[in-house]
Amino acid sequence: MRRFEKIVRFATVACVKGGWLVKHKGVWAVTDEGLAAYEKFKDPAAFCRESGRLYGQWKAAQSRDSAGLAGASAKLSEQVDLSFEVDAETASVTYEQAEEQAWGEIEQHLGKMPPYDFQDLVADLLRAMGYHVGWVSPPGKDGGVDIIANTDPLGTRSPRIKVQVKRIGHRVDKDGLKSFIAIINDDDVGLFVSLGGFTRDAETFARDQERRKITLIDCERLIELWIEFYGKLDDKARARMPLTPIYFLTPQN
Repeated sequence: MRRFEKIVRFATVACVKGGWLVKHKGVWAVTDEGLAAYEKFKDPAAFCRESGRLYGQWKAAQSRDSAGLAGASAKLSEQVDLSFEVDAETASVTYEQAEEQAWGEIEQHLGKMPPYDFQDLVADLLRAMGYHVGWVSPPGKDGGVDIIANTDPLGTRSPRIKVQVKRIGHRVDKDGLKSFIAIINDDDVGLFVSLGGFTRDAETFARDQERRKITLIDCERLIELWIEFYGKLDDKARARMPLTPIYFLTPQN
């Protein structure tokens, strides 16, 4: 399985460099250009040649030598086989595979975390970001608010931050967001953290709010913030989701 996976990763390098495929933290998405190419090139060999040509253009564009650029572009555009520098692409594939595995493990860790531990993790993150957490909901009914935080220690300044935390795997829809917004006052800021993310309608509804300020945080954004403020977390907070940086050779982009 590992060998097949590596073959697939190498085979899709040209599609990524050609703008047909986007790989982001374990999620592979076909672009509009990629869909158009899929419809246009029905023959696999023709599809491969075109992706190789686009890869050649990308490779030539990396050259700093303008004279070499013109020659390389002309030469590579005539090639019919997909070819590339193995060492550079091996580094790219290795980094890509490691990144996907790391993000997958972190997401699984969060998904298995008990709901109130996950709630405490969000509160720890807010403290690391410089906010003063005045209240964290105990087990039981919370009225739609799990955490209340302020920008000052006494909570006398606006805005007050009301946080709702959802560890559920499915995406929060517009109706779910509406019920949260209903308890956000004009001088409050609403922060909705959902491990499963949000539907497109919910995201649009949040952006369209004029009186109430609503910020949505999905799993990816939560992890990014945790990494960014990791150095400011205390030991107890870090123990909830301990991370270790690992360095790789930077792929050529």
